[in-house]
Amino acid sequence: MLLAGVGFIQQYKFFSSAPKEVRDAVPKTKPERFKGQHAIGWVMIVISFALMGGAVVLGAWNGIANGFSFWQFYLRFFLMLILLKAFDIVFFDWVLLSNAGFNFFPHFYPECKDVLSRYLFGYNWKTHLMHVILFIPGVALLSWICILIY
Repeated sequence: MLLAGVGFIQQYKFFSSAPKEVRDAVPKTKPERFKGQHAIGWVMIVISFALMGGAVVLGAWNGIANGFSFWQFYLRFFLMLILLKAFDIVFFDWVLLSNAGFNFFPHFYPECKDVLSRYLFGYNWKTHLMHVILFIPGVALLSWICILIY
């Protein structure tokens, strides 16, 4: 999804969660490098959302088929979201953004090369914390829906 937004679609709105220094460095628009670049990016976004939604549906379907209790559903979905959040923090924030790992952002946006540094890690800790707090009632609702289906 990150590759789709940053590498193919290249719209400024995809940087809304980036640090202010990065948002200030990237241009508002970038021309397509090849015909259909943005369309490929949008297809990648749709596929990534479908895969994430599919994982939730498969998790629910398997739990219903195996007679999971509310707490088993809750643990399954909470772990799925927490692991996704951990991947987001470690890989996206630490490796790609704070350490400029793999030269990912500078490859597509050379303008931001000078502003990427380790001090950016943790810039969005409040957002991550809010997501984790929102997981608690969200997962409870999802687990309750699965119990009702069962």
